[in-house]
Amino acid sequence: MANINSRVSVHSMLTAVSSKPVGPGQTHPLSALDHAMALHTLHLVFYYKKNPFGIFDVDPLRVSLSEVLSLYPQVAGRLTRGESGNWEVKCNDAGVRILRANVGVTIDEWLRSADVSEEKDLTVWEEMPEDPSTWSPFRIQVNEFEGGGVAFGLSCTHMNADPTSVTLLFKSWIESHRQEPIEHPPLFNSTPLHHQRVPDTSGKSTNYYANKANARTPSVKMKMVTATFRFSNSAINKCLNEVHDQCPQATPFDLLAALFWTRLVLLKAPKHDNKCSLSVCLDFRRLVQPPIPLGYFGNALHFSMLTLNEEEMDYGKLGHVVELVHRHVSGVETEEVWNAVDWLESQKEEGGKHAPPFRMYGPELTCVSMEHMIIGNKSLMSSARFKSDEKPVHVACHFGNVVGEGLIVVLPSVEEDLARTVIVTLPEEEMPQLCEDQAIQRLQPTMLISGR
Repeated sequence: MANINSRVSVHSMLTAVSSKPVGPGQTHPLSALDHAMALHTLHLVFYYKKNPFGIFDVDPLRVSLSEVLSLYPQVAGRLTRGESGNWEVKCNDAGVRILRANVGVTIDEWLRSADVSEEKDLTVWEEMPEDPSTWSPFRIQVNEFEGGGVAFGLSCTHMNADPTSVTLLFKSWIESHRQEPIEHPPLFNSTPLHHQRVPDTSGKSTNYYANKANARTPSVKMKMVTATFRFSNSAINKCLNEVHDQCPQATPFDLLAALFWTRLVLLKAPKHDNKCSLSVCLDFRRLVQPPIPLGYFGNALHFSMLTLNEEEMDYGKLGHVVELVHRHVSGVETEEVWNAVDWLESQKEEGGKHAPPFRMYGPELTCVSMEHMIIGNKSLMSSARFKSDEKPVHVACHFGNVVGEGLIVVLPSVEEDLARTVIVTLPEEEMPQLCEDQAIQRLQPTMLISGR
């Protein structure tokens, strides 16, 4: 629920349903990977400097949303348990909740002064009740700022969708509103994720997932805070040039993952085994062969662990760690991805029920790459434009129920080329030191929604 002192005031709630009724009895079973993400929620916020509609009228938006929901029947449905006890979506066209809110400041002041607890008020979320038959797993919040800016907050259970799916849902809505063809139509058939093979239990992916499934949740739950760093194209390009000799093929993700990882290692207490670990999350739609269509709706995320000893971290030489991150990311192959999927499938209990979910974002430090969102030189996030000349001024992506060592999310920035936004969630006592870290400040990031 929203903070009572928040500058965000929700004043109404509507429901959008599909313009074309769904046939009776249609259901959509969630995959083993979907079930594994059940402890988390997903929240995206798209900020626009100007209200793309002039004088705001929600009716045209509802019309275009209803049209696009006819392509996304699972989004307008409700979660239910199937015969085996697994989650599935009952496609009953119950609709998507749309909240409308006013924000008591301009969008510029908000981005300068709001913290993440306030940003969460742009995507007000209600946890799933024991009986979700009337509960909307997708919510859209339209927030109007003073002076004409607007932010669209989209939230859902992570079981239902990953960041790519939610981004393309929003982009499809905009394309429908502009009466344009849907560039990446949704695909709900999860057959590519059902290999039904016996997993290779000696593989590093299966060992990693098995260890995560058995990991204990920290007994003391620390307060987590979030800060957003925006890095310019020139700063990233300069830093990539500096590490070119050690890693000529480095991507902005390799660079920023290595930078934040090495700086955070210095902030945290030394490990008893002198090991430094980073869990890396990659979208695998275009990673596997043959590739899965970008419009696949659900979860297509692969988690893997990169572990170095303190000597390998070599704190004085960033380029060395950049090269190791790059080697790890580029070394993830189709077979490793399917081994992880097969292992999740193999954990079903007697009767076919999926195993209980476990924490994917934590407890170890986790870094999420959104590099796949760049196609050619265009970011899918910044191409969500209601008007051809009005791209978002900022896009935020948050994951619910993050605990442990923290989370680093590297997003394409709304600027061109190599610019990136890094959203970091950490235990509260570590954030001030990270925000003041000289190695990070050397890249002159712009601080937006702040954790300080």
